[in-house]
Amino acid sequence: MNADAIAIVIVAWNQLDKTLDCLASVAALRTPAGRVVLVDNGSAPPLAEAVGEYFPAVEVLRLPQNLGFAGGYNAGLRHVLAGAPAAVLLLNNDTLPAADALDQLIMALEEKRLTQGREEAGAQGADGSREFIGLVTAKIYYAAEPERIWTVGANLNVFLDLKDGGQGQRDTGQWAAPRDVDFAPFCGILVRREVFETVGLLDEAFFLYYEDMDYCRRARLAGWRIRLCPAAHILHAVSASSGGRDSPLERYWMAQSSGRYFRKHGRGPRLLLIVPFRLASALKMTARLLLAGKATALRAYWRGLWLGWRTGRATTPPPAWVAGATGGRR
Repeated sequence: MNADAIAIVIVAWNQLDKTLDCLASVAALRTPAGRVVLVDNGSAPPLAEAVGEYFPAVEVLRLPQNLGFAGGYNAGLRHVLAGAPAAVLLLNNDTLPAADALDQLIMALEEKRLTQGREEAGAQGADGSREFIGLVTAKIYYAAEPERIWTVGANLNVFLDLKDGGQGQRDTGQWAAPRDVDFAPFCGILVRREVFETVGLLDEAFFLYYEDMDYCRRARLAGWRIRLCPAAHILHAVSASSGGRDSPLERYWMAQSSGRYFRKHGRGPRLLLIVPFRLASALKMTARLLLAGKATALRAYWRGLWLGWRTGRATTPPPAWVAGATGGRR
């Protein structure tokens, strides 16, 4: 698979400076992708003029309003999948991929598995499908602390929550080995075309957050492997687009989307474990926000949690919570 067979889709809502920085990093990739599409998710003012001035080769797909992270990605995916890319690299507009990141991700996507002394493309999936590597993520660092890990992908515990993600750790080589994971964030992930053809697109009922956890679970259930490629590095400005950690908007969407995620996937006997676990998590969050004096964020959190569990649908938050945000992502 050559880099010119790769399409890159970047979703942005406002944040022009971060978007230009991201596009500069993409332009500096050692091996350029065949196509770069920026989805302008209803930015005001529109981003096309400024982007076109600096990066005329970038296609700008303008959406009339903010469709959320999943909706923005889906618009970009429909656009590029109408062509013939072998895979699509999904990037947040507040990420900075290293110069060799795309090359490393491509090599990992084509990795073969050694089984009983012979090389195989994959093992038989539970549903009869071939279990190829379908999604590959990078080792992702905090942009403000490039030596500190934001995530190396993660596995899921019995409560369908994340574990073993390495978040906040200094990189001392402890995550140097490639590994299969249950979850990889969609702020920087290379996805084989066939995954979208078999699993579908992202669930747009997740307006912000958890859409990637949902998609990874769907992909794994369909027999696709998700792989960490630690040789590929990406920097990420965490929570910049949703107003920052513990802002009312960040707490609202995180809570609402978590409600939908656990409502959607925590069915049957597993739900008996998940409900008390999530209640304990909610009480812990309540105590933390109270101690921090963040009353508005606390109200936003409980409103989002209630709506997510009750309806399972994305519901627009009050305008006052949106006013403090500049984008639409972590």
